[in-house]
Amino acid sequence: MLFDTHAHLEERNFVDDLDEVLVRAKEQGVSLILNVGYNLKHARLSVDLAKKYDFIYAAVGLHPHDAKDATDELWEEIYTLAAHPKVVAIGEMGLDYYWDHSPREVQRQVFRHQIGIAKDLKMPIIIHDRDAHQDVLTIVKEEGASQVGGVFHAFSGSWEMAREVLNLGFYIAIGGPVTFKNARKVLEVAQKVPLDRLLLETDCPFLTPHPYRGKRNEPGYVKLVAEKIAELKNVPFEEVCRVTKENGQKLFQIG
Repeated sequence: MLFDTHAHLEERNFVDDLDEVLVRAKEQGVSLILNVGYNLKHARLSVDLAKKYDFIYAAVGLHPHDAKDATDELWEEIYTLAAHPKVVAIGEMGLDYYWDHSPREVQRQVFRHQIGIAKDLKMPIIIHDRDAHQDVLTIVKEEGASQVGGVFHAFSGSWEMAREVLNLGFYIAIGGPVTFKNARKVLEVAQKVPLDRLLLETDCPFLTPHPYRGKRNEPGYVKLVAEKIAELKNVPFEEVCRVTKENGQKLFQIG
């Protein structure tokens, strides 16, 4: 009953054993995976995965790291890829002021442009926000992103920010960091966000949960995230799995 709403199975880390990874995911109860493209190459690969596996869906977009590579031709292909019936979201998109791999003004322009694409296509968005909370919220509001909704992936803000995100109609996604002992803000957010506004994710191969931290993450480990959230909220594990899966299916219009 688990839905990993943010994976990167097209990464090189999975070239040698992807089928085994997917078997393990199913053994842990994962029945849906959303594979998220973050540049043109990875968007194409994500769509290819969605075509090959019936339980994998895709998102296509341009990560803030790659915002400097935006061209008219790239946007044309994003539109083409988004037309595939198994593409269910635009993203991941947003701002990353931690690494600054693209100039900040370019990141902001590309973020705004992708919100426009999502509105044009009437598709939800997947937002990447690292050390850019206020600018992300400002752009989401100014561009009217609530018209299509979406999710703040790998949420790292405060509970005060989370309330603002919820008021804008967005979901909040929690992954492996909720299992880290020092993740005070994430623990508070996971405890306080209503279950019907929460999504689960791995962001694999990154952000591996305890006790596998430091190793490659994979979709089956989303079960560890669900177990931790069930503990924090004092609700049955099965309820966390069911409700968060339904949330993801509702947002991404799957099934």
